[in-house]
Amino acid sequence: MYRLIPGLFLIILGGLFLLNNLGLTRMDLGQLIAAWWALMLIWGGVHQLVRRRQRLLTTD
Repeated sequence: MYRLIPGLFLIILGGLFLLNNLGLTRMDLGQLIAAWWALMLIWGGVHQLVRRRQRLLTTD
């Protein structure tokens, strides 16, 4: 499951770049990152905590 998330993220990100390059969407990457960078950091931290907790529970 852990390897699935980064793969899906890259596929979605690549799809967004492709749509932008084909002119099918109007997306400003700088504005997108400026708006959502904090959420990405929070998600990464929560993900690390959940993963650590799962490891601790499975080793007991």
